[in-house]
Amino acid sequence: MDPEHAPVNGRETSELPRRTHREVADELRARIRTGALRPGERMPTQARLAAEFGVERPAIRRALRILQSEQLLTNVSKGAPATVADRPGGAPAGPAAPPLPTTVGLAPRIAAAFESEHVRIDAVCLTSISLTLAMGEPLRRIHAGRVKPAKVDVRVLLPSHDIDLAFPVPVEGRAGARDPVHERWLSMRNAQGQVLRHNLLALRATHGIDVSVSFRALPFTPPVKLYLLNRVEALFAYYTVARSRAQIDQESLETYDAQGIRSMLFAFEQGPGPRDATFVKQSHLWFDALWGTISSELVLTR
Repeated sequence: MDPEHAPVNGRETSELPRRTHREVADELRARIRTGALRPGERMPTQARLAAEFGVERPAIRRALRILQSEQLLTNVSKGAPATVADRPGGAPAGPAAPPLPTTVGLAPRIAAAFESEHVRIDAVCLTSISLTLAMGEPLRRIHAGRVKPAKVDVRVLLPSHDIDLAFPVPVEGRAGARDPVHERWLSMRNAQGQVLRHNLLALRATHGIDVSVSFRALPFTPPVKLYLLNRVEALFAYYTVARSRAQIDQESLETYDAQGIRSMLFAFEQGPGPRDATFVKQSHLWFDALWGTISSELVLTR
């Protein structure tokens, strides 16, 4: 067999089902993130990739352009093979990755996650406002026809409405049965969750995308926020509680609260080293355990 057309992983082309360009991009993205294709390494030729995946070269070029748009590849052209970016995804992960404010770091990683054929996002947070804001860019790209995942699954864990939150709370404690600080948090939790669910479910009617959005309630206040993307990436931030003043119902109240959108976000990815891979795996185990055990049905109207 001509080496130019030999299968990359040793399997014959006839054994492989025909792939879409997004499925090819998903597989190559996984190889980059797991270290099978390393930074600075040249990709196999487009002819060789076409033979491996059983597709035409235009499909390979489309897959490579997706990875180039995610800053995973450089030098994508019809000529020489592309090169794995020195800093895949535009920023390093693991010990070398600088933490970024949630408003800066979350949106581009959510947008990159929507390049996959099957988007999976799990989140633990206080109100889901950061997640709702970060969804803006991928939704714009879908409506512009730049991306179109086949399936989107989103699961969100939020605090239950009927627990005594650790924060936000009035510094002086509750004054009687009514707690305006808790009521404001609950209103925000419900509103943000409803917007997130509505915007995603609308993709069914507008673009025929299979979408599932689920919420469950935690019996405690999460001291951290966690976002798990496509089962290969974990983004983690602390809620740092501080004393602040809030204007609620024309009344100024001192509160203990955390500014979640400003929390510094740490990124962990599946990779060649055990550190990040273990963190991502354990984060999924932690989330799945909470989802399947002590969490309960969450209704976004109370």
